[in-house]
Amino acid sequence: MLNIRIKKGFTLIELIIVMAIIAILALIIFVAVDPSRRIHAANNANRASNVNAILNAYLNYVADNKGTHVTSTTSNVAYMIGQGSTGGTCAATATTLKIDLRSLVDNYISSIPYDPVTGMSTETRYYYIKSTNTRVTIGACDPEAEGTTTPVIFVQR
Repeated sequence: MLNIRIKKGFTLIELIIVMAIIAILALIIFVAVDPSRRIHAANNANRASNVNAILNAYLNYVADNKGTHVTSTTSNVAYMIGQGSTGGTCAATATTLKIDLRSLVDNYISSIPYDPVTGMSTETRYYYIKSTNTRVTIGACDPEAEGTTTPVIFVQR
């Protein structure tokens, strides 16, 4: 009687080839999806939403108070939104002073939002500018680059 054994399983070469193919496919998918770019885009979308919410709250306050602004500011001077007296450095515009918008909280906005990466309540990393004709601009100090371009995030009304 002839005893023939058939070995079941994979050879080392077959396993290496399959792992190489899986690694190449994973790399292609990772590059196509580009998670860091998507994270930066999501943070910038959050910043744009925050800027819009702050400006809406500010303008609602001004409308309810018959044109009176939250606090007196110098026209065409950029202020960091936050608590305290001295402003931090802002990549988008030069800020040396701060404006405290906490009086908007509860009636116009639930809380003053701050930058999702670098902000805090004392320095939100958003800026405020009022022009000579009382046009208000709220912008983000630190938008993140999405690929090769860095967006400018601000709202003006």
